[in-house]
Amino acid sequence: MAQRRLRLGMVGGGRGAFIGAVHRIASRIDDRWELVAGALSSDAERARLSGEDLGIAPDRAYSDFREMARAEAAREDGIDAVSIVTPNHMHAEPAIAFLEAGINVICDKPLAATPEQAQRIAEAVAAARARFILTHNYTGYPLMRQAREMIARGDLGEIRLVQAEYAQDWLTESVEATGNKQATWRTDPTQAGAGALGDIGTHAYNLLSFVTGLRPEALLADLQSFGAGRQVDDNAHVILRFQNGARGMLWASQVAPGNENGLRLRIYGTKAGIEWHQENPNVMTFAPLGEAKRILTRGGAGLGGGSNQFTRVPPGHPEGYLEGFATIYSDAADLIAGTGDGALLPGIEAGLDGMWFIGACQESSQRGNVWVAR
Repeated sequence: MAQRRLRLGMVGGGRGAFIGAVHRIASRIDDRWELVAGALSSDAERARLSGEDLGIAPDRAYSDFREMARAEAAREDGIDAVSIVTPNHMHAEPAIAFLEAGINVICDKPLAATPEQAQRIAEAVAAARARFILTHNYTGYPLMRQAREMIARGDLGEIRLVQAEYAQDWLTESVEATGNKQATWRTDPTQAGAGALGDIGTHAYNLLSFVTGLRPEALLADLQSFGAGRQVDDNAHVILRFQNGARGMLWASQVAPGNENGLRLRIYGTKAGIEWHQENPNVMTFAPLGEAKRILTRGGAGLGGGSNQFTRVPPGHPEGYLEGFATIYSDAADLIAGTGDGALLPGIEAGLDGMWFIGACQESSQRGNVWVAR
């Protein structure tokens, strides 16, 4: 298996879908995967046409994911993993079907739309021989892995303060009313489960957890829906108390004009601080207490470790969003092929942690902005 491309299937991601194309591109960047099968749409004709678009053999362009799971599990050349790129409420059923068929699952985040769905996935993972991977792609950025290493070895000292934010502006107006497909399902509570909190807030929360290794003991949240008639949150302010005594703040918004994809992370310890902005992901500021700030560049001289190990091109040539996804897919390939341990891959634990974050924030806000303990 380590000597060949792994065979990938996909559920969702047909014509008109956004994230499916991102996953397909990312899976090919390091030449580790080949897309060979798919149930690309719940509409049979769209599924067929989407399969044609992607060069999938007609007998492997399925109209139903359950049929796909059964058929691929029975084939000698069946898929090694399936990528699930459906809206949140459609993660659980495909994930469970493929896990029960013994097929590895690579699932888009968040884990599910409801706690009940998330629990069912967790039970299927616990019972399965197959692996489960969640695509929190920002954990694949080289400088975020570098930051994780630096914090783990004590370069920042004991962590005291964490500031995370993820700001966008694309829902400032009620674009869901225009028929925008991405806006329509993301603002439907039955499909998304949560709004900005689940869509981008979970990314910010997962990244701060991945980099610092900290887990909150309690949080307090204030959620808003500024869009007229909008049924999910589009702005969230969250205060976090961590188990080591550190404090944090997280802001997630999709109604902040002038912000395109403003994921930012600032972490301060007793010895130093770091700051990183996703829109300029190849640069990170490192500020030792009492010394001049240092600008660390992805793949730059003297860093080694996370920055150099997970980079593909020389410094000065930008890497970012697609490559972050590609790192997740390559780490997944190593894990499935038995050549890697998957230690840096988000899995079911990260997914359940994200679901706790969503639920605790919603509970806190609904109860009048109170502290909710873990």
